[in-house]
Amino acid sequence: MRIKSLDLLRQEAAQSGDSTLKRSLGAFNLVAIGIGVIIGAGLFSLTGLAAANHAGPAVTLSFVVAAVGCAFSALCYAEFAAMVPVAGSAYTYAYATLGELFAWIIGWDLVLEYSVGAATVAISWSQYLTRFLSYFGLHLPPRFMASPFETVLGADGTAVSGFVNLPAVLIVVLITGIIIRGTSGSTLFNSIVVTLKVLVVLVFIALGWQYIDPLNYQPYIPENTGTFGEFGWSGVLRGAGVVFFVFIGFDIVATMAQEARNPQRDMPIGILGSLVVCTVLFVLFGYVMTGMANYTEFKNSAAPVAIAIAKTPYRWLGQLIIGAILIGYTSVILVDLLGQSRVFFSMSRDGLLPKAFSEIHPRFRTPWKANLLLCVFIGLFAGFVPIRVVGEMTSIGTLLAFVMVCVGILILRKKQPDAPRSFRTPWVPVVPVLGILTCMVMMVSLPGDTWLRLVVWLVIGLVIYFLYGKKRSKLRSIP
Repeated sequence: MRIKSLDLLRQEAAQSGDSTLKRSLGAFNLVAIGIGVIIGAGLFSLTGLAAANHAGPAVTLSFVVAAVGCAFSALCYAEFAAMVPVAGSAYTYAYATLGELFAWIIGWDLVLEYSVGAATVAISWSQYLTRFLSYFGLHLPPRFMASPFETVLGADGTAVSGFVNLPAVLIVVLITGIIIRGTSGSTLFNSIVVTLKVLVVLVFIALGWQYIDPLNYQPYIPENTGTFGEFGWSGVLRGAGVVFFVFIGFDIVATMAQEARNPQRDMPIGILGSLVVCTVLFVLFGYVMTGMANYTEFKNSAAPVAIAIAKTPYRWLGQLIIGAILIGYTSVILVDLLGQSRVFFSMSRDGLLPKAFSEIHPRFRTPWKANLLLCVFIGLFAGFVPIRVVGEMTSIGTLLAFVMVCVGILILRKKQPDAPRSFRTPWVPVVPVLGILTCMVMMVSLPGDTWLRLVVWLVIGLVIYFLYGKKRSKLRSIP
């Protein structure tokens, strides 16, 4: 239960040498990183699933609910990120307020969150690749485009069982190679792709608006089936819990604090700026998409945008947008892998994981061994697990991390009210408490099997902590 003091965290942030990450990110880079991961998985994959299975056209309301809960947490993240500009995000914040055990739980949770997040996007990337190649008469072997737990249609319309989602695995390997070569190059690529993605979203909204069929909004909130979470207002809440996955972008911005040039100023800008921009685009995008096609058509599809575009005469638009989505998804995977490796780096540096994972590449100044391990782990998820499972696992992991950060702000304000803060969360304790309540409501609305997977993952993590991390923690050697 020992905490890592703010002074010690600041010393770690200020140190220099071969074992530290390079400070190369400005405010624009951080906003772009946030937008880069937010615009992607949510808009282009889970939006359709949330509409078809839970909320119907009211998926726009699900986005609003998720954004409100996210805003409370984002304000708490911004205060922490400005105070403690160290890699690790919620893991580091828990270490400073709740103690090592809670820090481990959150860090282990974040590893799961970013892993299944990257895997979700990689699976959707694979499905969009299939559609993109079909425009040119190219059809990849269906058995190598889906997990063993899914059936897919071949070129002749025959349903076959998948073997491995090979394109999803390959894109994870490719992006890992880019990340290992350095953060500066990764963020330049991400900034270019983010610009492209925002333009694509705006084009889709502008052109798709004229093909909205008002009948698709009837009823706007479909009647509940008698089961919690299947339409009605409970469906809106469960839909919010599912699409909450898309807002982990600002969370990943917080993991990059040790690579920001002026973290006290730039971290709040990156966190809050990316959230505001993306929330507006999400609501507009969801409204247009569910207006162009009936929400029932998106069931079991990870490529709902392609279904909506098919309602228009713009064949070139479908090719352009799906091509841009493929490129955009690449940046989402990149940012997920960046954030995850930085959490792993922080846990290893604190002695809770093997030292090898905090070793910096002598040339590229990146935690390359952590990148390689996580590449294997995520590749297995992307290749062999269905998208519904990984998407819901990411949402519950994100929500748990957000709850802990909000709790951390309450504790820090009570224990260290006079600590220097370049950004202060407004209306404490109201904002953190509302953040906790909103996130917990969405967690409760998620399916029971998602909770079971989270508990199993955390139990595995606790076993590792008590058998390895607790004994080797560097904090134990500090008097």
